[in-house]
Amino acid sequence: MGSCVRFCNNQYHHCHKPHNSPLSAKLSNMTLLGFNPATRIDVALLALAILGTCFAEKREIYLALMEGDPVAFAGVSSSHEHGFSRQNLNREASRAHAKRLVDSHDQLLQSVLETGSYKKLYSFNHVINGFSVHITESQAKRLKETPGVRLVERDRGAKLMTTYTPQFLGLRQGVWRQQGGPRDAGEGIVLGFVDTGINPAHPSFANVGLPPLNGTSRFSGGACETGPLFPAISCNGKIISARFFSAGAQAAAALNPLVDILSPFDAVGHGSHVASIAAGNPDVAVVANGLYGWASGVAPGARIAVYKVVYPTVGTLTDVVAAIDQAVHDGVDALALSVGPDEAPEDTPTLLSVFDMAMLSARRAGVFVAQAVGNKGPSPSTVLSYSPWAVGVAAASTDRTYPASLLLGSGQRIAGVGLSGPTLGNGMVHYKLVLAKDAIFPYGAFPRTPPYTEECQYPQALDPALVLGSIVICTFSAGFFNQTSSLTAILNTARSRGFAGFVLVANPAYGDFIAEPIPFYVPGIMIPRVADAQILSQYYEQETGRDQGGASTRFGARAAIGEGRVASFGGRAPTVSRFSSRGPDYIDVDRTPVDVLKPDILAPGHQVWAAWSPMSASEPILVGQSFALLSGTSMATPHVIGAAALIKQINPSWTPSMIASAMLTTATKHDNYGDLIMAEGSDISSLSPATPFDIGSGLLNPTSALNPGLVFPSDHEDDISFLCSLPKMDPLMVKAATGESCTRSLTYPSDLNLPSVTISALTGVRTVRRRVKNVSARQLTFTVSMRPPNGTAISVNPPWFTIDPQGVQDLDMEISVTQASNELSGFRHGEVVLTGPEDPSSQIQLVVPITFSVRVQPDG
Repeated sequence: MGSCVRFCNNQYHHCHKPHNSPLSAKLSNMTLLGFNPATRIDVALLALAILGTCFAEKREIYLALMEGDPVAFAGVSSSHEHGFSRQNLNREASRAHAKRLVDSHDQLLQSVLETGSYKKLYSFNHVINGFSVHITESQAKRLKETPGVRLVERDRGAKLMTTYTPQFLGLRQGVWRQQGGPRDAGEGIVLGFVDTGINPAHPSFANVGLPPLNGTSRFSGGACETGPLFPAISCNGKIISARFFSAGAQAAAALNPLVDILSPFDAVGHGSHVASIAAGNPDVAVVANGLYGWASGVAPGARIAVYKVVYPTVGTLTDVVAAIDQAVHDGVDALALSVGPDEAPEDTPTLLSVFDMAMLSARRAGVFVAQAVGNKGPSPSTVLSYSPWAVGVAAASTDRTYPASLLLGSGQRIAGVGLSGPTLGNGMVHYKLVLAKDAIFPYGAFPRTPPYTEECQYPQALDPALVLGSIVICTFSAGFFNQTSSLTAILNTARSRGFAGFVLVANPAYGDFIAEPIPFYVPGIMIPRVADAQILSQYYEQETGRDQGGASTRFGARAAIGEGRVASFGGRAPTVSRFSSRGPDYIDVDRTPVDVLKPDILAPGHQVWAAWSPMSASEPILVGQSFALLSGTSMATPHVIGAAALIKQINPSWTPSMIASAMLTTATKHDNYGDLIMAEGSDISSLSPATPFDIGSGLLNPTSALNPGLVFPSDHEDDISFLCSLPKMDPLMVKAATGESCTRSLTYPSDLNLPSVTISALTGVRTVRRRVKNVSARQLTFTVSMRPPNGTAISVNPPWFTIDPQGVQDLDMEISVTQASNELSGFRHGEVVLTGPEDPSSQIQLVVPITFSVRVQPDG
């Protein structure tokens, strides 16, 4: 869920409410009657034994991978990336093979674990062969040692990681026009969303005359699982399939039936938001305390397949993996993962986790996967997307803002953040300003703590005679800093006490805070900068009379809150959002770098309007709303999935690696001012030039991605060879995770055929090979130019080449150290650029960049 109502000192995160685990052991109260002192030692020992047993035998969810091929790959060579094909096995044989796998899982558990001591939650058999089970740690160790079991991993839990963005990305005048208009953009493509479900009544998901899915679609028809708030009519042709997965959630927590709805219905809002960004209907009016514009998904003609895995109370990785397995079996074309683990695996390389293996299998089956990189920025090495087979998406702003202002009686105007209507009179009528500290009810029986005295969290703390009809100044203090106070509480206080409006101001004791606009049903504004808050404080004190004890005796300050719902367009964009997680990529909990560029790409993810669920079980401030303005890499990811639908529609034979390559080589590294994209830092106003570890290859450009000229193809065998080439990687670990033997390794991991080169330890000279394929309909000639990273030189052979349609060309790129250092320096960045002819359709010259990120090893 988005945290637009969460505030931290000099940090804003699209974070999530912590889930309380009910899995901790519980001891019954023991009533000991009539015992004598001689028995006390025995009783104490018994109690200690019971305590030790209870804590040692805590049950958790574990995921296991088994030897043997899943249904999708039974009898299929690993040497090619291909689409999931029910021709691999006929339908009856597929069912029989799936049953054999499930039976083998059951038999293994029965042979290793005591009857009644475990609960199997899922069998995975479509694209991975394994299961998840609710057991103790000691039982998990026994499973690990059992022949036939390749990998056992503890479930780390799953966290949830528009109106304007289609215009910002140039869709309406670009790819939509090429495909006959927005209603046809993405037609025939099915997008899968593993998230919190969907709100089927939302207009973004209505069937507005969509034709039946054409017979060439790979989608098998899925299923429409009904339940509370999700009748059968919810699957209406736009929502083509809907399932929910709850075995893991129900094992991990006591679910609340009022909000943890056991159906595909979205009680949170996050899943609806993500799905509508990617594939929502065109030109849907956004109404939330006013009209904010017209929303459209990136691929409005695409169909939606829903896989609900996260509930307001809890989310588990086992439900996520089960959903991925099912989605690939159903035949989705692309998969959006705006959910996933919030931390690296404890004792498994990041790229070999069960979650990453599920994504690897999805890609092998021909499914394009996009994954949110996380919201732990701006610190380095915070990405949560590790694998080269999933496109990791970072978040950026657009040039749309919602300016708000506080108009003082002195004539001064203070800028702030808000998304509310003005106070009555539209700024022409000024209201009494009252600082919450000066309006404390003197006789109230409540603690004198900041939430009561400064932060406007409790209406009973304020004297109604002083605050009625006034604009009340609430102060960011300890409660907001600790995330125990909320804007929802301020709004409730304002409504119950009859405020004319409220102002939430920065506190010098806590510094500036990051504020995101959110619709207020009471006029309100946030002033997040201490310098601006001090202007208000000086005016207020000048106009306020006080007695010798400091108590207020006269309130002379006046103000009005201006209209905050009108968008303003301008300023530098895009900029990398502060919360967006950053590279370099890493392979373990010690953050040892791995030679893969992450993030892969940048997309709009800051202040995105999209569909919502009025239940809004995790964000009370949005209860009753059908649209929400949210920020996060969760919002950036569906932009990439929508773009994948547009590319797949035009190029149905392209593999996921080709689709990814087309996006990455056509992404832009420059903003609307023509400068290199900038990235936000920790401080509220800090900007610095973005590096590839902030933006990957650059900002998504869907129109250009339709005609990239060249692509960098790779297949499943390449991914296995890459894993086998990683430093200190045990081939047995690769075999355990993937089921594949290390029969061939790349010379270096950096030789994986990506449109980027990342080398975390360069010494002397290294030659890196890349292979490009001409996917255009004409012969192309390219010349090669270089911008080497500082302290290095690059030479490329051949320096120019001509390539026929569907032809391939190898490039040998030699990079050498020219200026070594005695200290381990940071990464340096550069490019090799392939410049081709003009594209006849767009009159734009073909340019294919290869991003270089290199860390030079010290001398010696």
